[in-house]
Amino acid sequence: MNHYETVFILNPVLSDDQVKETVKKFEDFLVSNGAKMISKEDWGLKKLAYAIQNKKSGFYHLFEFTIPGEVITNFELEFRRDERIMRFLTVRLDKHAIEWAEKRRKRNKEKA
Repeated sequence: MNHYETVFILNPVLSDDQVKETVKKFEDFLVSNGAKMISKEDWGLKKLAYAIQNKKSGFYHLFEFTIPGEVITNFELEFRRDERIMRFLTVRLDKHAIEWAEKRRKRNKEKA
């Protein structure tokens, strides 16, 4: 099982229900393929550094999970097929990145 982190940006014209539905779709895909969800973060609507599809903002979300590596290809294919997704990035975390992610989660819990 590899440790991954995925950040994705949703189209800003979506309603709150559509955003929640889309996030749930991708979470369900991971769980149904044997992933263990470690963390989910909703970063909210943020301004983009440059326009994507003529949009200047987007809803950011982050998933942190463990899953067998062969599932990632299908997971990213689902992102490409969904027109609500403007951009996504999945990275495999090494031991240093895992430690940093744990510190970030603790810091976020303290702020909440």
